[in-house]
Amino acid sequence: MTTKSVRPYREPAGGWGALKALSEALLVQRVPLKGAATLSRMNQPEGFDCPGCAWPDPKHTSSFEFCENGGKAVAWEATSKRCTPEFFAEHTVTELTSWNDYDLEMVGRLTHPMAYDAASDRYLPVEWSDAFDMIGRELRALPDPNMAEFYTSGRTSNEAAFLYQLFVREYGTNNFPDCSNMCHEATSVGLPYSLGVGKGTVLLEDFDKADCIFIFGQNPGTNSPRMMTSLRNAARRGASIISFNPFRERALERFQAPQSPIEMITLSSTAISSKLFQVRVGGDVAVLKGIMKILVEADEAARAAERPEILDWDFIRGHTVGVEALIDDLKRTQWPDIERQSGLTREDMEYAAGAYMKAERAILVYGMGITQHWRGANNVQQIANLALLRGNVGREGAGVCPVRGHSNVQGDRTVGITEVPKADFLERLEQRFGFKPPTAPGHNVVTALEAMIRGEVKAFFAMGGNFAAAIPDWQATQAALRNLDLTAYVATKLNRSHLVHGRAALILPCLGRTEIDVQASGPQSITVEDSMSMVHASGGRNKPASEHLLSEVAIIAGVAKATLGERTVVDWDDFVADYDRIRDAIEAVFPIFQGYNARIRVPGGFHLTSTARERIWATPSGKANFLVFAGCGEDPPQGDPDFLWLTTIRSHDQYNTTLYSMSDRYRGVFGQRDVVFLNEYELKRRGLVDGDRVDLITASTDGAERIVRNFRVVAYSFPTGCCAAYYPETNPLVPLYARDPLSFTPSYKGVPIRLVRSAATGE
Repeated sequence: MTTKSVRPYREPAGGWGALKALSEALLVQRVPLKGAATLSRMNQPEGFDCPGCAWPDPKHTSSFEFCENGGKAVAWEATSKRCTPEFFAEHTVTELTSWNDYDLEMVGRLTHPMAYDAASDRYLPVEWSDAFDMIGRELRALPDPNMAEFYTSGRTSNEAAFLYQLFVREYGTNNFPDCSNMCHEATSVGLPYSLGVGKGTVLLEDFDKADCIFIFGQNPGTNSPRMMTSLRNAARRGASIISFNPFRERALERFQAPQSPIEMITLSSTAISSKLFQVRVGGDVAVLKGIMKILVEADEAARAAERPEILDWDFIRGHTVGVEALIDDLKRTQWPDIERQSGLTREDMEYAAGAYMKAERAILVYGMGITQHWRGANNVQQIANLALLRGNVGREGAGVCPVRGHSNVQGDRTVGITEVPKADFLERLEQRFGFKPPTAPGHNVVTALEAMIRGEVKAFFAMGGNFAAAIPDWQATQAALRNLDLTAYVATKLNRSHLVHGRAALILPCLGRTEIDVQASGPQSITVEDSMSMVHASGGRNKPASEHLLSEVAIIAGVAKATLGERTVVDWDDFVADYDRIRDAIEAVFPIFQGYNARIRVPGGFHLTSTARERIWATPSGKANFLVFAGCGEDPPQGDPDFLWLTTIRSHDQYNTTLYSMSDRYRGVFGQRDVVFLNEYELKRRGLVDGDRVDLITASTDGAERIVRNFRVVAYSFPTGCCAAYYPETNPLVPLYARDPLSFTPSYKGVPIRLVRSAATGE
């Protein structure tokens, strides 16, 4: 157990620190040799796709194209540790509920399907056929299919996701709460209004041609470490990299490339950001409006002096609408408001605008620091505005780059996981399979949780994930999960959600990404889509952790047959026997996958065309749209001068809700996660010092108390008026009502809270 401490970490991101951490992870999981052999096949031709982040690979042809956290994800999956029926026999669910999330996952890989037994308060082993029958019975007994929710995690393959939506729609509902609802749904909803697509417009090779890269609310060294190779290469050839983030994240400062013998031997590193601006939590729109305001003023001055224009007026006139309204709003927005909301000075924004004006080609990168806000979709649209002003969409070395989190969260959406399906998609589904799918909009995560709280939902089925931990407002939402008649999770390891269960509960263990999947026609490959719309094959080669594991595809087919019975029109066994047949069906329903099976057999796979990248605007106007954001940001709670904006964050040793340790190396926090970061000024005005213990209390507007207790204060360089603490421990502070009204994304990155000295002072 790591001793609790807070001490500066002075090394660069990556480098020897990353190699040491990865080696320790392999040892902790007791797979030093097997793990190393498995890593050699990751992101390679004929190998498997990283089960971690969705950052693309250079054509799946490079050696050692993996990162520290991707390696940890593989170590956690390839572990020699096992979570067996004997383990469950030794521990009640009540006891396990008291374990922390790290210890739960450290038990190891699930080996048997398990069913909850209320009499003993334990999970007991169950046969697959009985598990399927139980699910089928519960789902058939519901008077309305809309009383069931079907959740999808981003690790689900294209093939499994397509079969999943096929089963659920034949069952009769569009209730598809999805992990993207909690992260990048603001992109999926916001960008189509601006550009006509809900995805990014760049390819990996564009980073080799960009003159300027802006990074908003993204911590690549932790959340997508393979991105550091592209940023390092760009920095070394002289591209300007301007970062906007409340933290001075280590990877945004400097990076030591493990693949560079010179940097490793000489202990040198590469400076990444030309400038790193610590924007206030919720201040990104103010920054964007400040930069755009400077661009407009510079353009007007240039035209008045008959100098070259700053804005790309040929592009604006030929490809966009709405610029006049945007310019009018920028002129009316005052600098004192911009500076107060952003936490930056006008000079800071002039520096950034100057770099952007000089760049012939610029890429605008953003992460969940932009999307997980009260107005996340509007935030995304302002980034699109900035790109459009200089024509930085639809040409090489330029574009908008949302950095998705999970490996296939984007692909799941592409093959039909959506609660608001389009009519043409449903028509093609009906033509291919012969049943009439439901057309009424279903539930996303927030509306599903609201329906659970109202008692309108009785069953919850999840393809992976740790739903109970990832959701906001635990007091209400976890209680609602416990009131369900059925909860069933497809999983590889034990997690918190399996303990926050319904009256009947099942854990269904599946194959991991690294493991061989053999069906009637032989070994199978699945496919995934990365952040840049590249689709490629993935095939594991490791022996499965248990002979009792089934593939995701086989589990879905088993549930579908048990639920739909004789009325199904789908030959589920045929799909399970050969995944090529699933891809043929995907191609029939989604013409964008033309030649699917042939194209995934080419190393690197293929790109799903982005209309915006081709400057074809799939909007009602047929043009890209400039969209106005009224004001400069989120409104503070009324009458509470002591409030702070809390942003929830991941530690470096964390992937989504999975904890690789209780430490956060780059931020210098070791052996603990119950900490809150804020600056010396905020500490002093509250009479606190580093190491004090405080309670965090949400400034709620609905009368409900939301509180987490006894957090250690850590003095840290952070903007005034803000603080930060770890996710998911502070998810109870995020009200369910605190969400973007367009995308319903919860505001994990902007929660108004107060700090109160804790009555408890112990560790």
